[in-house]
Amino acid sequence: MSAVIDSHHDDHHHGPAKGFSRWLYTTNHKDIGSMYLWFSLVMLFIGGAMAMVIRAELFEPGSQIVSPEFYNQMVTNHGLIMVFGVIMPAFVGFANWMIPMQIGAPDMALPRLNNLSFWILPVAFGILLSTFFMEGGAPNFGWTFYAPLSTEYAPPTVTFFIFSVHIMGASSIMGSINIITTILNMRAPGMTLMKMPLFVWSWFITAYLLIAVMPVLAGAVTMMLMDIHAGTSFFKAGGGGDPVLFQHIFWFFGHPEVYIMILPAFGIVSHIIETFSRKPIFGYSSMVYAIASIALLSFVVWAHHMFTVGMPIAGELFFMYSTMLIAIPTGVKVFNWLSTMFKGSLTFETPMLFAIAFVALFTIGGLSGIMLAIAPADFQYHDTYFVVAHFHYVLVPGALFSLLAAAYYWIPKWTGKMYDETLGKVHFWMSFISVNLTFFPMHFVGLAGMPRRIPDYAMQFADWNMMVSVGAFLFGISQLLFLFIVLKCIYNGKAATTEVWEGAKDKGFEWTVDSPAPYHTFSSPPSMESLKSSS
Repeated sequence: MSAVIDSHHDDHHHGPAKGFSRWLYTTNHKDIGSMYLWFSLVMLFIGGAMAMVIRAELFEPGSQIVSPEFYNQMVTNHGLIMVFGVIMPAFVGFANWMIPMQIGAPDMALPRLNNLSFWILPVAFGILLSTFFMEGGAPNFGWTFYAPLSTEYAPPTVTFFIFSVHIMGASSIMGSINIITTILNMRAPGMTLMKMPLFVWSWFITAYLLIAVMPVLAGAVTMMLMDIHAGTSFFKAGGGGDPVLFQHIFWFFGHPEVYIMILPAFGIVSHIIETFSRKPIFGYSSMVYAIASIALLSFVVWAHHMFTVGMPIAGELFFMYSTMLIAIPTGVKVFNWLSTMFKGSLTFETPMLFAIAFVALFTIGGLSGIMLAIAPADFQYHDTYFVVAHFHYVLVPGALFSLLAAAYYWIPKWTGKMYDETLGKVHFWMSFISVNLTFFPMHFVGLAGMPRRIPDYAMQFADWNMMVSVGAFLFGISQLLFLFIVLKCIYNGKAATTEVWEGAKDKGFEWTVDSPAPYHTFSSPPSMESLKSSS
């Protein structure tokens, strides 16, 4: 207690910390949420620049711009940065900002841990990116870093990569402990678990997934470290180890990880759809059970990434059926979103456009996932661009679109200012058209046999690849527009009114925080009074 009094005493004398030290020492959940979001935006442009190098090289067949070695470094680091540096930190940023507000808590339960879990992330990615300037060059073994490629044949910088992954994992575990503790201990009186907003539920379940699988990843990279430096043979067949063991360990982490990157998106999209349909989400409890089912099933499907390693037929059947089972709770969620919109008073502001695009395009990614789950068919699809198309449909118009939707949806609440709706819609349509131009043709070249992670390709794939590269550059430019919209809103936005989303008035609705609505539709746009009182 005396420490608390002392710190208040210091503040009284010296005033609040200014400039950089305010951000370095902050324990405020809003500050930390903002830092996570800005960090992920910076990493989006770094990882995106790597994707641009990849697509420039693939614009036409032959070797154009970069060496195969540098191409592999781009592929590896693009994947690692987008997964661990963009999607995950952005969702944690939204969790930090919104979970305390949505459950009526004054802050996160463990504020100092919160600060630490953010500040070690720039360190981790600083280490990862610094490998580009070291002897031997950056990691070049793909974002899944399969052994023995990442142990026997890796550049010496692989040790820095391992250290970096450990730090990212520590950050995720600390953030998850914080989220679970906050949700279990700090809900407002009367808010039972089944009255929590769906975004809170989605993160509650995601945090348990992270705590379960991050130590598995830590184990995998520690065994790599031992194989490289301590003479062990975990993944070395010559010493009695097994390279396929690495794949099992990696995907036992990796498959739940895929759901870690989409479950918070489900929560976000649920809030946005109910707000712009002006009715509570259809089937609230079934949505909660669906998220929990997806999370549980994600632990028993890992080897569907490994159908081609030569597993027994019983193994193939088990992983095929368990994978297809995930389609059921996912289908429940899509059905509930559509039912929420059905006969609602819909308006189509920017967040709603992104949310509807999410539902449509995420479903395409889900359907190609069911195709990939069929073991004998997967022998043909495996390691082709069809797989690249599949997971990018889940991660770009899926996870990334939900993040953009959430930013547009909550920025009036955070800043008290309104973004430019016209520019927001322009950003949406540019993103929507370019994302499909980029990733849909990959299905075609993949089914025709174009292998992934290869810097050159046969002539017959040239036309589609040119189209994909044009789409990719257009998508990249669209995200620069997003940055402009956010900065314009913060520095030059009009004050957000009580009724943030104008469309509601046209429909004769006055939808504010005080409207009679079930507890879990808490997330409807805020009134300025509640903004002032909460800051």
